Amino acid sequence: MSTLDDSLQSLANAIVRAHQSLRPQVAVTALTHSAPLSAQTGCEIFLKCEHLQHTGSFKFRGASNKILALTEEQRSKGVITASSGNHGQALALAGLRAGVPVTVYTTTHASPLKLEAIRAFGANVISIDTDPLSVELEAAKQAQLQNTLFVSPYNDPDIIAGQGTIGAELVEQLPDVDAVFIAVGGGGLISGVGAALAHLKPGTEVIGCWPENAPTLQRSLLAGEIIEMEEEDTLSDGTAGGIEPGSITFPLCQKVVNKTVLVSEQEIRDAMKIVARYERWMIEGAAGVALAGAIKLAADYQGKKVAVILCGRNILLEKFIGAIQ
Repeated sequence: MSTLDDSLQSLANAIVRAHQSLRPQVAVTALTHSAPLSAQTGCEIFLKCEHLQHTGSFKFRGASNKILALTEEQRSKGVITASSGNHGQALALAGLRAGVPVTVYTTTHASPLKLEAIRAFGANVISIDTDPLSVELEAAKQAQLQNTLFVSPYNDPDIIAGQGTIGAELVEQLPDVDAVFIAVGGGGLISGVGAALAHLKPGTEVIGCWPENAPTLQRSLLAGEIIEMEEEDTLSDGTAGGIEPGSITFPLCQKVVNKTVLVSEQEIRDAMKIVARYERWMIEGAAGVALAGAIKLAADYQGKKVAVILCGRNILLEKFIGAIQ
């Protein structure tokens, strides 16, 4: 194992603890070898099935770890968060199981089915007609006014440590993994997985994947500072939106992301269609981004073992059908 700087080592230690403490509440998801994708790309493609995690995405890992870390006072007051769907569902279910009230701020453009699922888990939903980052900032403001804990979807060490348990599982399931492709929004998932791999399997390449229409964090990494930019609509709604100033994920991403790749909306559609055809799974756009990135860079990993994190399933059937026409 390599020597990490203090911030990465502290996160890696938290991930190792979470990897033990989250069982059995959080499922160990399968790592499946895809023969069709391997034949198509020339790589050995393994799919990390986080779309089969509770609530349908990896977000349940971080949410469960955060709820576990709350003090009794925080539990009694409840928590506030912001989410376009997956994080909100995950925190709502984790809160329901622990008896912690949850309020979710969201944009009016969020998936109606995802919002329905959040409400079904007992959370209060407040919709605001603005962009995802503005919703997040408003939720944080309201939490401060109400003296209630705000739980960021990504800018929280407990959330990141929970997501990072995917990396610990990967090393157990595929000890000789060469590279991991991960869709990126606010950077919580890739920060956690990257820190886990840096600690447990140093030398593994971590590739961040973004839609061409929504690359704010990727552009920020290239610029060396967090920037604001206009984004276009994307099938990968789970990764859309900017990141708040001072986010802890930004310096972590600078340390753990080895390579970045942008994919088009058509490449995302094609990846979603490939998984539906060969694996019989309906994945969300963000999961399509990670696979599209692996396909796009396949020439760089010929004969190597490549893991792709399928970060969530698509519960909006009508959108899925329209995306692959």
